[in-house]
Amino acid sequence: MKGKGSMRLFSDSVGRKAVMAITGLLMVLFVVGHLLGNLTIFAGQNGINAYATKLHELAPLVWGTRIVMAVSVVLHVVLAVVITLENSRAKPVKYAVSRSLKATFASKNMIWTGAVIGLFVAYHLIQFTFRLSGGIFTDLVLGEDALKRFDVFAMVVNAFRTPGVAATYVVAMVALFLHLVHGIQSSFQTLGLSNPKLMPRWGQLGNVASAAFLVGFGAIPVVIFFGLIAR
Repeated sequence: MKGKGSMRLFSDSVGRKAVMAITGLLMVLFVVGHLLGNLTIFAGQNGINAYATKLHELAPLVWGTRIVMAVSVVLHVVLAVVITLENSRAKPVKYAVSRSLKATFASKNMIWTGAVIGLFVAYHLIQFTFRLSGGIFTDLVLGEDALKRFDVFAMVVNAFRTPGVAATYVVAMVALFLHLVHGIQSSFQTLGLSNPKLMPRWGQLGNVASAAFLVGFGAIPVVIFFGLIAR
């Protein structure tokens, strides 16, 4: 019975949407932690370098989190494509348009904002995790600080001084904002954690969290590009 139940999560439309909702919320939690870590750059070189060093010391936890997030991303993306194709086949174009009058820009473009976020995540990992320099990834400053720690601060500041890199991150954060404004509320609704009283609250939570991510993440490339944080 357990086997059949787990299979229904992927073979049944409701089950697929539930998996999408759960993986989406897991990624939101990861983004919260990632934002808190990234904000240490406002504490200067020692702040973010100390944070990066601590993460390096917690390698098993970090890699465990990465594996969970990788599985979540793959499931979320694959199911998003499957559900989008199913909806497209189930609803003729004219019907979809006439029935989407109450839909928002964010809800109607979830697949596209999700695609932008996916491309950005790949770009971000290649640039700052795998540290590929040159071309669209700009030349990175890879060295150590006075305490012989890897100088994350210098690497990030140097990268965001490049207009294209800074702009890419800001655009990606706008896409994240739009995706989560609808996605957070939709996830709670899909999981059955909503009623006429709770739905507006989930909507408010989605708006606040999305705005916090936009301002928090977006502020970093902006302030660095304009020289408010410098090496």
